[in-house]
Amino acid sequence: MQISLQQKNMKPKLILVAILAAYAMPQMVMAENKAETIELGKVEVVGVTPLSSLGVPIDQIPSNVQVAKGKDIQNQQGLSIADYMSQNMVGVNINEAQNNPYQPDVNFRGFTASPLVGTPQGLSVYQDGVRINEPFGDTVNWDLIPQNAISSIALMPGSNPLFGLNTLGGAVSVQTKSGEHNPGGGVQVSGGSWGRWAIEGEYGGKLDNGVSYFFAGNKFEESGWRDSSPSDVLQGFGKLGWSNEKTDVDISFTGADNELTGNGYQAQSLMKTFGYDSIYTKPDITKNKLIFVNAKVSTWLSDEFLLTTNAYYRKNRTSSYNGDLNDDYDGATNLNEGVINQGHVNQKGYGLGTQLTWVTDKNQLTGGVSADLSRISFNQTSQEFSTFSDARGVGGTLDDEELNVSLKGRSRTWSVFATDTYNATSKLTLTASGRYNNTRINNDDLLIPVGGAGTGSLTGSDTYSRFNPAVGLTYSMAPELNVYAGYNEGNRAPSIIELGCADPNVPCLLPNALAGDPPLKQVVAKTFEGGVRGKFSDVAKWSLSAYRATNYDDLQFIAATTAGAGYFDNVGKTRRQGIDLGLNGEAGDFRWSAGYSYIKATYESSFDIASDVNSSNVGGVMTINPGDNIPGIPKHQLKLRGEWRALPTWTIGASAVFFSDQYARGNENNQHQADGVNYFGSGKVGGYGVLNLDTRYTLPNTGWQVFAKVNNVFDREYYTSALLGQSGFDANGAFASGSGANETFLAPGAPRAGWVGVRYDFGKPKSSTSAVDVD
Repeated sequence: MQISLQQKNMKPKLILVAILAAYAMPQMVMAENKAETIELGKVEVVGVTPLSSLGVPIDQIPSNVQVAKGKDIQNQQGLSIADYMSQNMVGVNINEAQNNPYQPDVNFRGFTASPLVGTPQGLSVYQDGVRINEPFGDTVNWDLIPQNAISSIALMPGSNPLFGLNTLGGAVSVQTKSGEHNPGGGVQVSGGSWGRWAIEGEYGGKLDNGVSYFFAGNKFEESGWRDSSPSDVLQGFGKLGWSNEKTDVDISFTGADNELTGNGYQAQSLMKTFGYDSIYTKPDITKNKLIFVNAKVSTWLSDEFLLTTNAYYRKNRTSSYNGDLNDDYDGATNLNEGVINQGHVNQKGYGLGTQLTWVTDKNQLTGGVSADLSRISFNQTSQEFSTFSDARGVGGTLDDEELNVSLKGRSRTWSVFATDTYNATSKLTLTASGRYNNTRINNDDLLIPVGGAGTGSLTGSDTYSRFNPAVGLTYSMAPELNVYAGYNEGNRAPSIIELGCADPNVPCLLPNALAGDPPLKQVVAKTFEGGVRGKFSDVAKWSLSAYRATNYDDLQFIAATTAGAGYFDNVGKTRRQGIDLGLNGEAGDFRWSAGYSYIKATYESSFDIASDVNSSNVGGVMTINPGDNIPGIPKHQLKLRGEWRALPTWTIGASAVFFSDQYARGNENNQHQADGVNYFGSGKVGGYGVLNLDTRYTLPNTGWQVFAKVNNVFDREYYTSALLGQSGFDANGAFASGSGANETFLAPGAPRAGWVGVRYDFGKPKSSTSAVDVD
């Protein structure tokens, strides 16, 4: 719900409430929802619950919230919000494990939101108040969020219990556009390197009878920069709304039909022989089809009570088609080198939530309930083939597929939550929140009944419940200086895929195999955060925060000998602690920002992992000790962004990112060393820096804009991730009959590339009337 002083039909009493909120008690300024901010005078407001509610000034939130406008995302011409976040938001980095621009691992403070099953998920992601982590593995499909429909995003750090399951390290909230606040239209066409071309359009408005509408769509295709790596993306979005002086109704639809190629890691020896753009095996194709309908109603019951309710239906069908090494090859009775593994996951989600907010002159109290249900079916088939092609491809006629897994799953989560923000004085604000989550997961194995023969039945049920609290305070020492401190807890229940892949004796080549496995415990995160923020008059803003997050019974995907295989296990305590420093400002025609992050992510418990690919193993086992660094997380990050308005109609921008080295997966004890005989390749990935340039020129008084972008200007070869494994091929690409070298597999970053495009905007007001303004 959008309530602002711009709304002409707003009741006089509500206008008075808004004025009092903005100037007498800032915490009551009204916001559309958590992902948007409103500036009334000097007050910047962010919502604090997944559903639309009254907002809280950012200076009264006891954490370092980062926000961004849809216009800024558009101006940098990234493909997804993940791209924008990695370039601009402090503490965020990307691992390009799949080497597809729509399939990144997004890491924030050492916690991950990824489309890859097998990646420990520690971030929750919301679209218009609906959690869009997929129920099968808590994964996040970034390709299902249409970027040109985004109004704003907010990155909420910490184990904030109000954002529900998976909020171990933070929550990403996406708010979409509406016709009421985004009138007019735009059409854009672009193209360039790797055969990439894209077209997108949007249009919205509001009628005199209170009905509003907004529609957006885009089409993207490319051949990809690596061998055999095309992608095809089709996204659509629509929103219908109606509002009067008391009530606001929105019904939105999101749809997608995408085919993505993610060729993943490449063995270091093969990369040296066949080049930086070579691949390990093929094909590696993922298809996603989405239908997502979300309805939301907000209404003022009185001048002090706001009731908000939403209901949604979400259906996602994911299919994978992967050419892999045949694990059953033995050189005697089984001579088939390759196998085509196919997975089909159908996921249906339903949900309902409601909350009531009560505002007084010093207090804002919100309480609510929510329920989320899902129905999942998963089938996996495989068919073996005799040989790989010269390009390490496998395939042929699928006429003898074997059904390996047939599973149906159901999950149910219900929650009760409340949060209270109290202005103890004009300078001191106290916050207390809590949420109780109850999750039940039921699995039905359609191949192996309970007590049947085989690897073990998947049939079973597990229940997880927990109450998570949060407390915090903020204190304005001066109008331009604010300090804060907070403590919060969150939890994550194991997903169906994790419960079905938890046996170290039966590692899974995810997501292609499941087995009846030992039970897993839920992960509980406890986070302390404190910081200070302020501004240097009107020239620049700055923030400094320190945090310490400890996960109990943390879940990790532990790599096995076969590349890409492994199993899930609770590994005791892990810890992520560090500092974030952010600066941004504007001086004349120059806008700039800078961010630095230090992250120390470590294991805090001892445990053993079966491993033959780590050189430090003793009898096929390596030991992890407290203080060992968690793989895949660079300790140091630095981001710089500058925009120069060379002319009133011409802007030139540059972004530079720098990341320090990180340990490879499979090197959890940090002791792997290459010896050139049995083990090849380092157990680390070196640090790197990348410079990107962008520019846009607007033709005066025409609505036309020309833009261009160049990524990786200096054409650096770098790697964003790595893992240890045994190659199935020799250095010349010949099948190694199960005796390949133990070596490092690398995820190469994209080389230099450029794109140009043209955009035409029409029917848009010269100065926006929207209350949404994210700085």
